[in-house]
Amino acid sequence: MKFTDIIYEVKDHVARITINRPKQLNAFTGDTLKELTLAVESAGADDDIGVVVLTGAGDRAFSAGGDVNWEKEGGLERQTLEPYLFHVTLSRCLKPTIARVNGYAIGGGHHMAYFCDLTIASDNATFGQNGPRVGSPACGAMVSYLTRVAGAKKAREIWMLCRRYTAKEALDMGLVNTVVPQAQLDGEVDKWCTEILALSPTCMKILKASFVEEYNDLLGQGDELRRYMLTPEFWKYEQQEGATAFLEKRRPDFWGARAAGKRAGRL
Repeated sequence: MKFTDIIYEVKDHVARITINRPKQLNAFTGDTLKELTLAVESAGADDDIGVVVLTGAGDRAFSAGGDVNWEKEGGLERQTLEPYLFHVTLSRCLKPTIARVNGYAIGGGHHMAYFCDLTIASDNATFGQNGPRVGSPACGAMVSYLTRVAGAKKAREIWMLCRRYTAKEALDMGLVNTVVPQAQLDGEVDKWCTEILALSPTCMKILKASFVEEYNDLLGQGDELRRYMLTPEFWKYEQQEGATAFLEKRRPDFWGARAAGKRAGRL
């Protein structure tokens, strides 16, 4: 497979999938998500692979989430299934998955990290959601699975307030497994991969299937919500206001956008 937005490497039974858009802080488009889905599917089907490591290129970001320019141009509206399909594929991959987080893990990048089985972060990592801040929706398991990771109250705080959390704070709330100095990140990831590869790969598949079964009821949620949020009215007003404000480096006026929609008779 040839990829444009990611790098896919396999060595010593480890598949490393790197989002390769460092100039955009590894923010993704629908095409990036399609490539990520194919790469995870490939790793999951390869009997010679025992661990999958997901990361971002450079030292500034794991992923800053959805590319706001792509969203402003209507990309998320046209490719609304890609985020959902990627998270389902990542969840159901029967190989242990490790998020190697260096720098920002924000928005979609954040829930990519907490959907991995394990998360190893450098001490310069920053975590948090961004969707309500820029009018970029998420629903179903992408949201609700966080309650299994951080607890119901903390999950609501993370999603509804869009605060930023340090690597230490993320460790304290259970979002990451360990935090190491930035220079030691790759060595730590290699150490965890080595420990996993010393164990029975068949047992790992059974464990993964068991963990997925525990939250399988969450996967597939949100279909009705998704149709509601992706109405033309939403995209024309709130989502466009959020994306434009972000690019113009100003605070969005979502209530003003809604008022404009009402005056136009669209809301």
